[in-house]
Amino acid sequence: QVQLVESGGGLVQAGGSLRLSCAASGRTFSSYTMGWFRQAPGKEREAVAAISWGENYADSVKGRFTISRDNAKNTVYLQMNSLKPEDTAVYYCAAKTGLKTVPTMTLDYNYWGQGTQVTVSS
Repeated sequence: QVQLVESGGGLVQAGGSLRLSCAASGRTFSSYTMGWFRQAPGKEREAVAAISWGENYADSVKGRFTISRDNAKNTVYLQMNSLKPEDTAVYYCAAKTGLKTVPTMTLDYNYWGQGTQVTVSS
């Protein structure tokens, strides 16, 4: 069982930056693929970025967002730069058992955090 706790969300103006963190419980964090997802009001949940042996990004955030992990701290991060109003959503951290060269961007992750709100004002 893995418990995930996100932090770092908030209100920011367009063009600004935020850094989300996700702290994971458990002793096998390094063996999990980690992902960030988001869900805006009235929209389906979508993948933003994932990290395994490699990284993967949604086209809408490439060049602006960076996912990283610190296995010693059991933490995954999402650095978000050049934020746009359309990035406004609840952001969720998720963990999936196993590692891949290109991490999956589908929703079939095993564990999910409670989410953190990101609001970008225009």
